[in-house]
Amino acid sequence: ERGWGQLFREFVLPSANIENHAVNGRSTKSFIDEGRWQKVADRIKPGDWVIIQFGHNDEKELDPTRFTRPHKEYSDNLRRFLREARAGGATPVLATPVARRKWLDGKLVPTHGDYPAAMRKIAHEEAVPLLELERRTAELESQLGEAKSKQLHLWFSPGEHPELPDGLADDTHYSEFGARRVAELAVEEIQRLKLPLGKHLRTPADQ
Repeated sequence: ERGWGQLFREFVLPSANIENHAVNGRSTKSFIDEGRWQKVADRIKPGDWVIIQFGHNDEKELDPTRFTRPHKEYSDNLRRFLREARAGGATPVLATPVARRKWLDGKLVPTHGDYPAAMRKIAHEEAVPLLELERRTAELESQLGEAKSKQLHLWFSPGEHPELPDGLADDTHYSEFGARRVAELAVEEIQRLKLPLGKHLRTPADQ
């Protein structure tokens, strides 16, 4: 299992340093409540770039430690991240949540409800760069198709992996292959927006 932030460092040139503070299972609420955002905020220096992506776990309606409403707490928490990143002299960047692999009647269907729209609204109102990873990853899943898109995720038949005797069908988390492909999309989005951050990245074609 890999996150795209882990593989993103493969594209970072020696002229920059990357710190990945992402942790599985966190929402904007739990990331704050556990003190993880404060750790980030305390380390921010002028000239830094802070890429912020949440959504999957803010959706957990049955978990009060994580759930936030998209146009209320989720939006408020994102605005706090932006405000405090800027106060430290950093440039914040928002990234819409990556698509899940959910197919219905031969078509990929969205699963994130109003969370991507809420983030897009904030990005517009706050004049913050937005990496459109929900749309880009949905395109990637659709291009691969229902069967081949399993390669992006953690799909193992029984006995295929020594630590998973019963197999696994995980349509949310990425394999190393999937994480690298999404990291490539993140680089492409940064280049599409012509962000100064792009000068510290090598393009996927250079790999």
